[in-house]
Amino acid sequence: MKITFLGACRQVTGSAFLVETEGKRLLVDCGLYQERPYLERNWHPFPIEPTSIEAIILTHVHLDHSGLLPKIVKEGFNGPIYMTPITADLLPIVLLDAAHLQEEDAAFKRKRHQREGRKGPYPEIPLYTEQEARRVFSMIKKVNYREKIKLGRNLNFILHDAGHILGSAMVEISIQQSGREKNIIFTGDIGQRNKPLVKEPSIFERADFVLMEATYGDKNHEDPEDIPTMLTRIINETVMAGGNLVIPIFAIERAQEVLFYLSSLTREKKIPPLLCFLDSPMALEVTQVFEKHQESFDEETLALYRSHQDPFHFPGLKMIRTINESKAINKIRGSCIIMAGSGMCTGGRIKHHLVHNIARPESTILFVGYQAKGTLGRQILDGQSEVRILGQFYPVRARIEQIQSFSAHADRQSLLGWLAAFKEPPEKIFLIHGEEETLENFAQAIVAQFPSVLVPHYQQVVELD
Repeated sequence: MKITFLGACRQVTGSAFLVETEGKRLLVDCGLYQERPYLERNWHPFPIEPTSIEAIILTHVHLDHSGLLPKIVKEGFNGPIYMTPITADLLPIVLLDAAHLQEEDAAFKRKRHQREGRKGPYPEIPLYTEQEARRVFSMIKKVNYREKIKLGRNLNFILHDAGHILGSAMVEISIQQSGREKNIIFTGDIGQRNKPLVKEPSIFERADFVLMEATYGDKNHEDPEDIPTMLTRIINETVMAGGNLVIPIFAIERAQEVLFYLSSLTREKKIPPLLCFLDSPMALEVTQVFEKHQESFDEETLALYRSHQDPFHFPGLKMIRTINESKAINKIRGSCIIMAGSGMCTGGRIKHHLVHNIARPESTILFVGYQAKGTLGRQILDGQSEVRILGQFYPVRARIEQIQSFSAHADRQSLLGWLAAFKEPPEKIFLIHGEEETLENFAQAIVAQFPSVLVPHYQQVVELD
């Protein structure tokens, strides 16, 4: 068995891992790069000939795991794409939205660059169109958790719940070699424990090889039980100051989790009655998919439904679909909550809301998810005094807040707990999906218990005995 590391190596996004065994080539994930200076890789031809890949297994729908699927299909891939049923329902929403934003962004940049008399660093065309994204849908193959799928005479895979977002999976690939079974686990993104909506991440007692996500390998989140307290404080302080609370939101899981807490705080009257705008057509569609798959919720969320309390709706919540409705939000006087995509402020409607609020000392920008290096969200979070939004510079005068416990990623303590379930160390652990310093730091923390820990480089090839 041989693995080629094609993304998420010493950086967070662009997940893609090639497995070669039994004369077959399998790809686990095919993700978009969302960090500078790696964005240009999105435009390069896929490093492995797409026609030679027999199948793709998708861990979940976040764009850094799925966002290059239309491109690899355009370049010649024509095999099945395996995923859980919830992921299969979410993927068309995600890819069509991504294609639409790319077409819109390319048109905007063409006009702006023409006006400024310059050219940008990337082609002023979309990476793929909505029509090209639709070609992926006929290749989707639904796989239930713990269902064994045979890919070859001695080659199988099973999906396990990753507890990251609804439908997220860890991939276990097994192969019979010389009368002995070898297995390799791709964790995808490992979820936090004790989170609302999702079930707990799967654990394993043994594995020969593990490709392990460690985005927060050097940090511990706040106690998830503190989220209501922190959110209450931030909302009430912003209202007292007379500003707006602007939340860059990830449409999948994060939007629904924030709605879950806002619904609870509203019912308990811990925050004043406020207009709250979910300005993300994609998040609205995703919420409908979540409600369709109630069997996948954790017990806490199911209990709310049984008691006829809707965890995603509350008085004052307005669902925004059209651009005109979105523009009208910024004409409202008084305080309100604005949730809009994208979660790292790399595109979408959030940029327009930032333009209207980032220079207002009375307003608050609240980050509830990971901000990759080079993104606008990371620049704001790192304390830059001025940022460029939609081609213009704006001073950062708004208050900047972050609640790390909202993250759908396991923190350092949870990652160590996940590893502790192994009864004996795997032959090799590869740390992926993290910034270089973070991965090296986590490797040092676990090497005493897990002696064979590697932090692979981009396009590194590793033979697994």
